Amino acid sequence: MKWDPAQTRALIARSQEGDKAAREALAEENEPLVKSIVRRFSGRGAEKDDLLQLGRVGLLKAIAHFDLSQNVRFSTYAVPMICGEIKRFLRDDGPVKMPRSLKEKQRAFARAQQTLCASLGREAGIAEIADYMQISLEEAVTVLESMSPCDSLDRPVFEDGTASAVDFLEDPARRASVADRLALRQCLAQLEDRERKVILLRYVKHFTQARIAGILGLSQVQISRIESRTLEKLRRKMG
Repeated sequence: MKWDPAQTRALIARSQEGDKAAREALAEENEPLVKSIVRRFSGRGAEKDDLLQLGRVGLLKAIAHFDLSQNVRFSTYAVPMICGEIKRFLRDDGPVKMPRSLKEKQRAFARAQQTLCASLGREAGIAEIADYMQISLEEAVTVLESMSPCDSLDRPVFEDGTASAVDFLEDPARRASVADRLALRQCLAQLEDRERKVILLRYVKHFTQARIAGILGLSQVQISRIESRTLEKLRRKMG
């Protein structure tokens, strides 16, 4: 039985308030949507069960983050969230292939994400996932980074391709300069590991400071300070 939009929104509201039964009902109702999206990515060398797990993670994230104040259908919001989880997993379709051991860790990470998201009613922090998987925080961060790569700063961040990640860091007057883009990459490579992670997560992945804080095990105030300090460092280097 298909629900009307009002019923769906009511269940989402209950789920976001911690109602596990509502969340499970939404997951069951939208399972056909997840499966239909997974079929789009068949034949790319990934196991169907792995893609289903990732799609379900994307669905649970969509349920947790859907803004009920906006006049948008839930499916319209959920589809890119589901696709995004799968696409990040399939990022190594190019010439650089993943070691099997890392792929296995990615699968375990995705399963842990889904389990914790379902039980907590929200997206789990990296420390919670590491604890659940019984691995170190550093190893969990490494796996997460491999699943959410920041390998191309020229990758478009808008669907029409009008802007790249580099554009968000460069002076607007320099956007057309290839030399400046190369210089920026060199400057990023010279940053400390934590500084580089904060900048890439903030300006390439567009994560909030709060989410980055959870990933890196720091406070939001610390992330804000690191971001400000690092941007100033980049400005000086680029100057």
